[in-house]
Amino acid sequence: MPRSVNHVASKARRKKILSRTKGYFLRRKNVWTVAKNTWEKGQQYAYRDRKNKKRAFRSLWITRINAGVRVHGLSYSVFMGTLAKKGIELNRKALADLAMNNPEAFKAIVDLAKK
Repeated sequence: MPRSVNHVASKARRKKILSRTKGYFLRRKNVWTVAKNTWEKGQQYAYRDRKNKKRAFRSLWITRINAGVRVHGLSYSVFMGTLAKKGIELNRKALADLAMNNPEAFKAIVDLAKK
């Protein structure tokens, strides 16, 4: 009896990967093994960098808050500590946005923290 292989499924699997590597350079787009390895490595980078993106944005927000607070004579750590003690629950993203785009509202929050 001849060997039975599911060529339809294996070809579909290859085709799926090759369609995802469309636009890559040289053999990365059309040679199966190279394209598969490139695509898998790209998925690893994407997973890693989704985490790094969160880290980078948090760092950016902290920098912006620190710059906004220094104008009013406080440091970032003192400001965040007093916010926590006063029970003002604004996250860093919102505080950074206020510091950049609405300095009057940010100054009101700093004044609340100073009291």
